[in-house]
Amino acid sequence: MFRSVRKWALSGALVIASLIAVPSLSYADQLKDILDKGIVKIGVPENFPPFGSVGKDFKHVGYDIDVAELVAKDLGVKLELIPITSKQRIPYLTSGKVDLVISSMGANPARAKSIWFSSAYAPFFSGAFASKDIKISSPADLAGKKIGVTGGTIEDLELSKDLPEGADLIRFGDNAATISAFIAKQVQVLVTGNTVAAKVAKKNPDLKIETKFVIRQSPAFIGVRSGEVNMLQWINVFVLHKKLGGQLNELSQKWLGQKLPPLPSL
Repeated sequence: MFRSVRKWALSGALVIASLIAVPSLSYADQLKDILDKGIVKIGVPENFPPFGSVGKDFKHVGYDIDVAELVAKDLGVKLELIPITSKQRIPYLTSGKVDLVISSMGANPARAKSIWFSSAYAPFFSGAFASKDIKISSPADLAGKKIGVTGGTIEDLELSKDLPEGADLIRFGDNAATISAFIAKQVQVLVTGNTVAAKVAKKNPDLKIETKFVIRQSPAFIGVRSGEVNMLQWINVFVLHKKLGGQLNELSQKWLGQKLPPLPSL
């Protein structure tokens, strides 16, 4: 019995000794690295206005570019913009070519296998748009109105579920036809994506376009390299701070001509 006890005691001592002998595992801390280097590399849209595109002075401009600038400012580091295409977003992030991706990226289970996502930072939604002179706040208010939508789209399918009696839903073959009908005032309400509505509003200020209600939310998220806990935590605090402080709402009105809708967290 004593031999057995001595044997277990010796085994335990060896385990403890081995644990003490093994040095503590170190792990990468991207946030610390960025602060130490004094620069953050952020992937932004190459050509996807109003979120990101080349401006008249050949500098990148857009909603995502402004958000990237806010990130660098709050970090207290220099910003290096890396224009990327949709297909480059995840590869550039996982390979380390960029530290973050701010490029109107939606979150889904497939992408979440490779990278992490922040809470939502950008408005990307389908909605009903019309002149501010027309009183509409929900699908129920569409009764007696002529509504233009591109047939077979998400907007068409979603709105059709809640369309009240007396609403005249006119389906067009493509976005160009839908927009033309709205500009020509053949329809009173334009049902489309908010970025499309923003372009129409910018080119036709006399129409006084505003968002009446959101049909479907498809917000954008900031891409963070998988495993970077501190970076993700900082980004989420950043997004919350800019929502509460109104900066994201200001950017939404600047680039989309619309107030920032409520953004869900991831």
